[in-house]
Amino acid sequence: MFTEVLVAIVIGGVIYFLVQKRRSQVLKTKDGWWGVGAPPDGEEDISVRPFKISTSDEELEDLYRRIDQTRPVASLEDSQFHYGFNSQCLQKVVSYWRNDFDWRKQVDKLNQYPHFKTNIEGIDVHYMHIKPQRVPQGSAVIPLIMVHGWPGSFYEFFGIIPLLTEPSDPGDCVFEVVCPSIPGYGFSEAPHKKGFDTVCAARIFIKLMKRLGFQHFYAQGGDWGWQVTTNMAQLEPKMVTGLHLNFASVTMGGLIVTLSIMFGRHFPKPFGFTDLDIQRLYPFMDKLVVESIKESGYMHIQATKPDTAGRGLNDSPVGLAAYILEKFSTATNFDFRNLEDGGLTRKFSLDDLLTNIMIYWTSGCIVSSMRFYKENVGHGLAPPHTKIPVVVPTGFACFPNEVMHMPKLWVQQKYHNLVSYTLMARGGHFAAMEEPQLLAEDIHKFVRTVEKKTKTQ
Repeated sequence: MFTEVLVAIVIGGVIYFLVQKRRSQVLKTKDGWWGVGAPPDGEEDISVRPFKISTSDEELEDLYRRIDQTRPVASLEDSQFHYGFNSQCLQKVVSYWRNDFDWRKQVDKLNQYPHFKTNIEGIDVHYMHIKPQRVPQGSAVIPLIMVHGWPGSFYEFFGIIPLLTEPSDPGDCVFEVVCPSIPGYGFSEAPHKKGFDTVCAARIFIKLMKRLGFQHFYAQGGDWGWQVTTNMAQLEPKMVTGLHLNFASVTMGGLIVTLSIMFGRHFPKPFGFTDLDIQRLYPFMDKLVVESIKESGYMHIQATKPDTAGRGLNDSPVGLAAYILEKFSTATNFDFRNLEDGGLTRKFSLDDLLTNIMIYWTSGCIVSSMRFYKENVGHGLAPPHTKIPVVVPTGFACFPNEVMHMPKLWVQQKYHNLVSYTLMARGGHFAAMEEPQLLAEDIHKFVRTVEKKTKTQ
């Protein structure tokens, strides 16, 4: 008991010293130009144009021809998903895609929400903009931007949108939701120049929200969306009313994090570690180091030579499906690697999974989406924004099967105004698509908390 108290006092003193030492910092950035060639003379085109997703017989015939010409490769016996996407399972997915999946029907579904494009810094940015149909008397509409990651898309948010814009509980907030595609993803134009990272995406999305007339808004994200929305909060802390995340990463070299790794297993209370924290973090070498190496091969490829691997994926729909869907298996639950079917349909429908694949295929964005890793990771793991704390009110939804577990203490090292940290009942990396109800409930809870605090100040 005495030892735990002593450790707690030391840790508390160190935290106090570091917090007092740090000053509020704002991330700095400069306008960019990502279009072809040099910026044109004259005023910027700030028009907003309606956009509709479409398809054609030619597009589908080309897809079917390429699927029909695929060359199957037998998986090793008893290999499940440990070597990647199991070939027997892939053949079933491909058969459904070729014979039963109705892309025209899914295009109609995608178009049920309003889509737009607008040109920012030389490239066309695609986004959905969903306004609530009914607003209860006395309720204010709260703007919310939601940002996806890789290998996801704006489609990840289709299940959660009605839970935010048409809440069933009279006490819930009513949101006006903006879901953009990161430039180089989906129907947003890819940058034509090197250097487009999360800070650039954040700056463009801030400009988008300003163009839409929002002076204050909430932001939500996971995967790359976590970093983009975090950068938005760092760039414009007075505009971002609150930040909600379902994924985060911290610099492992920090003193508090290092001490918690060293002593947290045997002295969990001083670090606030829960049973889930202990289960997910230890043995540390196995859980965080070895697992990270086993599951990050794609990241090394995409952070170094994305165009090489991407070219093959851009030509082969079957290869593209295997590459992307393997992430929707493993990142949802590491235990799914032990299953012959990768557990794909335990959490998702094939229609939803293939719709996301088709967004990549029809837009031809796989190479440009992979380049985002090189722009962000290929030039070092500690760019300036990683050293700047986030001061806006932040909520964190900790899903138990997330690929990288983040204890509350670790999240607080970056997000200094953490107003909520929720241990979610279930779910993994693609939370908005896998558990839309749970994520929506946590967003509602977080925003209610922030709004209540704002009104009492």
